[in-house]
This record gives sequence, structure tokens and C-alpha cells, in this order.
Amino acid sequence: MIAALTASSVAPAQVNPAAEPLIAEGSNDVSIAVEPAQLGAEEATDPLAPTAGDGQPQVADQVADEISPDATLAEKVAKLRSSDAGSRELECLAGAIYFESKSESLQGQLAVGQVIANRAASGRFPSSYCGVVYQRSQFSFVRGHSMPYIPHASQDWRDAVAVAKIVDLQLHPSPMGKALFFHARRVSPGWKLTRVGTLGNHVFYR
Repeated sequence: MIAALTASSVAPAQVNPAAEPLIAEGSNDVSIAVEPAQLGAEEATDPLAPTAGDGQPQVADQVADEISPDATLAEKVAKLRSSDAGSRELECLAGAIYFESKSESLQGQLAVGQVIANRAASGRFPSSYCGVVYQRSQFSFVRGHSMPYIPHASQDWRDAVAVAKIVDLQLHPSPMGKALFFHARRVSPGWKLTRVGTLGNHVFYR
């Protein structure tokens, strides 16, 4: 279960060591929920939904061409910051990055986003970002099929959008590789998984 990163977070749910670990039970700031946008249940859980890049290869190629492969992660984020994620799939990915890791370093946010992408590509979980994020009992910031309100003009959201694009376009390697699970350092769920490493306030596993 993923624990929260801020003092305003909810307490993590109890971990059942016999069950497969979930990706997130506990998140960042959920106190800002006012009028969350609704996402239909069929949309949210459709494992065959296209990822953000599907149907947009020319746009993706153009963005990738504008980013130097030698640029630092911070430089890539600065280039790709936006209040508009550009698609429903990237909105889901950026939303999870925002709520789970907005207080983390850019590397920490990248690692969290990459876990979602890894899950979508694994064949073990829904095959889209939205499918992974809205999978039942995975992220506690999700309420039904909606996210809390996000201030889209904020720097944290703009950074999350940039990181989501970097993950989606594979513009920067994740420091946690092929990790599929993570939890906050302040909890000890006792998972029988291969530990990949620790970054910021999260511990990652595969």
C-alpha cells in the first residue's frame, strides 16, 4: 500500500501480507476536493483503452525531436511544462504523479509515473494509464471514478504534466527501472518482492 507524503494525507490502509501488494493506499493532499471531474466507469476500467500516444505518432515524434537526449531531467521538464495534459490518458498519469509525488524530487515523480507505465505494459494490470490509476483499491486519492480537484495553474500540476509526457514518450530513464510497486518509507508492509531501491519517501519493488 502506498503511504502519503504530506502531513495532510490520510493514514495508509492495513496491508494483508498474503495478498498481492497494491500500488497505492494513501496519497498526497486529498483535502482539496471540491468539484472533481467525473470519469465514467467503463472508461476508467477499460483495459483496452489506448495509451496517450496512440493515434498521435506525429505529435509525439515532434515533441521528442524538440528535446535533446543529453538534456537533464529538469531541462526536459522545463521544456514540457503545461497546464493541459493533452489527452485523457496523460491526464490520468499526471494526476497520479501529482497526488502521489508532487512533494518529491523530479526523479521521484518520474519513478512514480514509470511504475504506472510499467504496470500498463506488463500484461498483469489494465493496459492503459487510466485503467491502472482507476483500478479498484489502488489509489486512495481516487473517489469512485474521479480525482479530487487539481489547480491546473499550479507549478506542481505543470510539473506533473511534464513528467507524464516524459514517461509516455520514454524521454528519460526511470531511476527505479521496471518497478511495479511502491510504498512510503514510513510503513513496512512486509512484501515478499524484489526490492529495486529507495528514492525520496518511496520504496520501490518489482
